[in-house]
Amino acid sequence: MKKYTILLLSFLIYTTGISQNNTTKISTLLEEVISDKTVMGVVAGYTVDGNIIDQAAAGYANKKSEKKFELGTQVRMGSIAKPMTALAAMQLVEQGLLDLDTPIQTYIPDYPTHPKTQITTRHLITHTSGIGGYKDGRESNTTVNYPSLYDALALFKDRELLFEPGTQYSYTTYGYTVLGVIIERVSGQTFEAYMQTNIWDKADMTHTGVEKFGINIENKSELYSRNNGKGKAKIADENNLSNRVPAGGFYTTLGDMLKFGNAVINNTFVKESTLTLMRQHHSLEKINNSYGFGWFLYGPTSKEGAIMGHSGGQTGCTSFLFIVPSKKAVSVILANTSRAQSSVNPIANQLLNLSLEATK
Repeated sequence: MKKYTILLLSFLIYTTGISQNNTTKISTLLEEVISDKTVMGVVAGYTVDGNIIDQAAAGYANKKSEKKFELGTQVRMGSIAKPMTALAAMQLVEQGLLDLDTPIQTYIPDYPTHPKTQITTRHLITHTSGIGGYKDGRESNTTVNYPSLYDALALFKDRELLFEPGTQYSYTTYGYTVLGVIIERVSGQTFEAYMQTNIWDKADMTHTGVEKFGINIENKSELYSRNNGKGKAKIADENNLSNRVPAGGFYTTLGDMLKFGNAVINNTFVKESTLTLMRQHHSLEKINNSYGFGWFLYGPTSKEGAIMGHSGGQTGCTSFLFIVPSKKAVSVILANTSRAQSSVNPIANQLLNLSLEATK
């Protein structure tokens, strides 16, 4: 995910050359990306002050049946799940139930310890734990079902760390799986139940939830992928997300994601001071590609955290969320096709610029 973030920085609003004429209207942008058949279906929109300024959908949710991709079509969000999980964890921090700097064995006693520094919640939330990512493509595209998040820990918990916790940055989905288990232990609820009550319900997100392998949801898109990221979009085999639910196991809609962005701006989930902490650079990687608590932070270092967001990429999904709190602007794009960053990311940046232009 990090390499796509670096790519995006060259397109951001601080650069020049992005047209603001009628050719950048969302419907036109989406029809263009659909026309070259690299993306099967896509939806996008943006809001200012909570008001939808423009939104559109294009392409197919199911090409075989010729079912159109609509504004309300449900689709995977990928790693945009991570900011949601981070907010859930910080709610528990606010309540004094979770300590960012206590070893995670406080909450998961049988999690393996390490010779020197122990992993903390702070390490997990900032990708500085040393926990590795998927071992290979087969592991990423697994169909194995884990009955619980705790069961999923067995997949990776005994692997050697990439580095001493707190000394480097390495983006990892599995670190957020551990974070999800901690949320369960601290809250006394299943992760899904906690997210439903404390994130999705609070933002009135009525079409967002945990994806269950093999269970069809009405109005949910089929999964598509580009061959090696270069060819046309083709149907993709469903993979099981039970090993990564807190990091990328949710489905959603455009409307729900716009609601989420505005709820973040309005401090619906956490206090303003907590969100400010989450928007600070914590993660040890290059300052121009900084990561806070569950958020990528964009823009010059003097305006660190002025633009926050997250990308998503997994089987059947390429997505992007931008939030600009000072402008009360939110922009979202969700595609049902994986390996489509080269087509989707430039549109995500144009959406960002359109949203900021609308605030002037």
